[in-house]
Amino acid sequence: MLENKNQSRTGIENLGEFGLIETLTKQVEINNDSTLLGIGDDAAIIHTKQPNVITTDMLVEGIHFDLSYVPLKHLGYKAIMVNLSDVYAMNAQASQVTVSIAVSNRFPLEALEELYQGIHLACKTYGVDLIGGDTTSSTSGLIISVTAIGHQEESKIVKRSGAHDGDLLVLTGDIGAAYMGLQILEREKAVFKANPNNQPDMEPYSYLLERQLKPEARKDIPLLLEQLDVVPTSMIDLSDGLSSEILHLSKNSDVGIKLYEEKIPLDPTVINVCEEFNLDSTTIALSGGEDYELLFTISQEDYPKIKANPNLTVIGHVVDKSFGNHLITRGGEQIEIKAMGWNSFQE
Repeated sequence: MLENKNQSRTGIENLGEFGLIETLTKQVEINNDSTLLGIGDDAAIIHTKQPNVITTDMLVEGIHFDLSYVPLKHLGYKAIMVNLSDVYAMNAQASQVTVSIAVSNRFPLEALEELYQGIHLACKTYGVDLIGGDTTSSTSGLIISVTAIGHQEESKIVKRSGAHDGDLLVLTGDIGAAYMGLQILEREKAVFKANPNNQPDMEPYSYLLERQLKPEARKDIPLLLEQLDVVPTSMIDLSDGLSSEILHLSKNSDVGIKLYEEKIPLDPTVINVCEEFNLDSTTIALSGGEDYELLFTISQEDYPKIKANPNLTVIGHVVDKSFGNHLITRGGEQIEIKAMGWNSFQE
């Protein structure tokens, strides 16, 4: 993708760091009153009347993404989503981001401009301000580090540690699609290597590919919960897989969790493609990551407020720690939940 000789190619070494930053950030607009000063000084200045929540994530080429099939614009968009999702998982609203990149000289200016098109689109779509960052050289490809800042009233901030025995376990949206989208991309990459003239029909997989390449963080959920007058007792985002996130909630809240297989929301496309790949859809729901949905617990008293909402599905409930964490299968069998999700330190 980066070696296309028909595309114009401007070496970033000719711009210098300040020229590169100026070029990449010329589209930046400030939309939040809490941003007092953005890009252009030694540091940005923000001011909020509420507590801030701050999160950072890093994406590394070859570990978190493969540029042979990930468009740079989509990558820039996704890098912002990964971080905004963590802010929304605290029941907060995001307001600012910083973006730092390390890049090798195999990337021309035009490639970085494409990356930042996605970054700017994400910021505009989600109403957050790009207020700073850094650029430096890399000897091994592209590295992106994003920090997101949000805010919320202290009494409404939700942590992983507040679930209680009897609470209901609630999931937004559906899961497994992002992982299966990745399987499609990896399969077609292998087919292309074997036969570069092959032109795959990707239309049947459009939903899965969109969930993998251009995920959307659930900005709507904190707003929805406020409208419903519901404050979750605990919450986490689904970046590493349902099983891993359930264990995080369980550990931090010092409770056990029962998850019901028949309640897990799966898009029909996920089920069909799992059959195509001869994979078990429940296993994919448990282990597949990058869905960026939200998993949270609520008190049983709040159930009437959420039961009719199509965005929310009750998939289990909280039990005493002594019961542990179990999946209840469609046949009524109890299977211990183990961490099966994404681990970037594994080979």
